[in-house]
Amino acid sequence: MAGEARSFGSPKETRQFKAHGKLELVELRGGLAGRGTFEPGWKWSADVKPIAGTDSCQAAHTGYVISGRMHVAFDDGTSIDVGPGDVFYMPPGHDAWTVGNEACVLIDMSGVQNYAKPN
Repeated sequence: MAGEARSFGSPKETRQFKAHGKLELVELRGGLAGRGTFEPGWKWSADVKPIAGTDSCQAAHTGYVISGRMHVAFDDGTSIDVGPGDVFYMPPGHDAWTVGNEACVLIDMSGVQNYAKPN
């Protein structure tokens, strides 16, 4: 089996958030990978909830933060902050928002199949 590579420079699909960013997708044999650009002012409950139709994000995310910062508040009352160089896991049941005046750019390797995908 040969290896394979894809570039976010020519994504398979781009999903726009209601406002404040987008998710670009590439497909490999192992599944989809996404590069999320979460602009200043982005908040899941304002920018993706209207698309998802759920009270909180129900995707599990595993990824790596390239730049910017994000705060993630879980349904159980706990929270984490992620920033450049962080590898993260976010289980289903959370809200999140960009912190500061810099876009948070991250790579998500597990939670993009239906993320911000209109029903």
